[in-house]
Amino acid sequence: MNHDDDTPGPGDEPTDDALIEEVAGAWRPRDPRQLRFHPYWHDLSEEARVEAYDRARENRALEAALDPDGLSSTARAVLARIVGG
Repeated sequence: MNHDDDTPGPGDEPTDDALIEEVAGAWRPRDPRQLRFHPYWHDLSEEARVEAYDRARENRALEAALDPDGLSSTARAVLARIVGG
């Protein structure tokens, strides 16, 4: 593991907190044919999934509060895909 943060490195076992932080972020793999979940989602316990969900909601609210149009990064990504085709 990178000792400057909790981000897992090659061959490292990630901590629950690191997995939660990854899952709570806005990034998701894209596939136009199916709904995709973050790859770490299934590595979390039910309790950790609830924590990731709560943290994601908090993150989106903070992003929206800082955005001039009141949009979260998720809302911006969705709008960009709609407008961009």
